[in-house]
Parts: sequence; C-alpha cells; structure tokens
Amino acid sequence: MIRLSLTLQLDYQVLGPGSDFIFNIHAAQTERQHVLQEELLLNQNVPMQVDTDPVTLNRFLRVSAGPGPLRLNYSATVDLRHHVAEPASIPEVPVARLPTRVLGSIYPSRYCPSDRLLRLAMREFGHQPPGYARVQGIRDWVLQRTTFTPNTSNANTSALDTLLDTVGVCRDFAHLMIALCRAVNIPARFTTGIDYGADPALGPTDFHAYVEVYLGDRWYIFDPSGTAIPMGFVRFGTGRDAADVAFATIFGSVIAQAPRITIEALPGDDGRLVMPWHCREALSTDA
Repeated sequence: MIRLSLTLQLDYQVLGPGSDFIFNIHAAQTERQHVLQEELLLNQNVPMQVDTDPVTLNRFLRVSAGPGPLRLNYSATVDLRHHVAEPASIPEVPVARLPTRVLGSIYPSRYCPSDRLLRLAMREFGHQPPGYARVQGIRDWVLQRTTFTPNTSNANTSALDTLLDTVGVCRDFAHLMIALCRAVNIPARFTTGIDYGADPALGPTDFHAYVEVYLGDRWYIFDPSGTAIPMGFVRFGTGRDAADVAFATIFGSVIAQAPRITIEALPGDDGRLVMPWHCREALSTDA
C-alpha cells in the first residue's frame, strides 16, 4: 500500500458577474484508490456543489463565483492498493465480449480520431499477438516517436497533430496512444490526476494525463509520456479524451494563474513508508 498526500491551489481573477466553473480536481474513490480524508476551501462565500458521475466515478465541483479573486484549495490523503498482475497473463478482450460500460472507449472521439489512424495502426501493430504486450508496444512506439516539449500544443491539438509534429505534453502523448489502441479495437480512455515522481527538470508538479486500457477484466495504467512513476498516479477523472475531464471548465470572463500543486508519500497505518517505484508488472486501481 502506498499513501500519498496532495494539495492544490487554484487562483483566478473573475472579471464580471455570472462566471461559472466546473472543476474535476477531487481524487476519485475507486476499488483500489481510497480517499482517507479531504478538504475543500473557497475564499468566496458562493454556491458550490459536488456531484459524482455514477459510471465514471468522476467528481465534479460546480462553483458560481462573483467578481474579484477566487481561490480554491483542495487537499487529500489517498491510499493506493494496486491490483498487480503478470503482463504475459493479461489478454485482450474481443469486442463481442466487452462489457457495455466499456464500449464508449473503442469509438473515435474529438481528440482521438482513431478511424483516421486505422491503416497506420494495422501496419504497425495489427500483426502483433493480442494481449498486454501489444498495448505496451503501442505505448513504447508513441514514446519513441514523440518528444516531451512544453508549450508545443494547445486546446485544439489532436492525436493526428501530435503524430505529425512529433512533439507534445502528456495530454498529447495520451491522445495518440488512445487513438492507436482504439484503431485496433482495444478500449482505451483518457485519465487525469497528479503524478508522484516526475522529473524536476520538467518544472513544478502539475496535473498529469495518462492512459487506462481495458485488458482481461479491468483497466490497466500506461504512461506514454514516460515522465513519472505510474505507481504514484492519483486519479481524478476518466473520459473519452481531454474534452471530458478538464481540471477546470470556465464560463465567463476570467484570468487564471498557474496551479500550485504538491504531492508527497506518507507512512501508512503500520508506520512503513512505501515510495512509488518503477515496476515491470501491470498495475490497476480500477475494475
């Protein structure tokens, strides 16, 4: 078991009345990710509401803010009890046997136009034996052909753009891997959260995007950007692509500042401090 403590601070200047926010910054409660405690503070005394999507378990915070500074502080302590499996034992699931709740993750989406990558995906991966190793091969292919470079993409950048430009940030790596998986009929979804163990050379701790792929009977974690330690990912939300799980969606005239985020490992109830590490086994925090 790994216990992680995280804090984040979001600062905005609301320029006019009637500005609404939808945040996806609460740690998800899943089969193997348990939120022990959390706290949410706003500097404005305004209406807010937290709703949980019954299918994805994403938690959305809705805030209607008044003019002036808006500061949101969120903190949580989370226990990760990963399902760990031998990669060679994990098969792909034929489309005919996929659970209905998974089907949305095999279709093209706004940032993951898998239908336009079908020929490429079949040429590169169609001949490979089905299973975890084929998905790992897709992940490695994306990492080898894409360079992590900040400020090289924007809100309109799709998997096709990343494929052509060969640069991007974690969001872009995830979109490209997802599109290629779906092109060979493997369900894949976009996952957001905070990562423990990212290279400090990449800058301050930030929100992270990675991929979960449905194999065997559950969703397994993959990090196509290779920038952090998958065992240290705290999940916030999952969706078809970034359009579904932006950490903040804003309606109104607002100036945003860069988020301030910290994450650290803590001793568990038994007093043992277990740090996330890179491992060869397959990891999952969800069913």
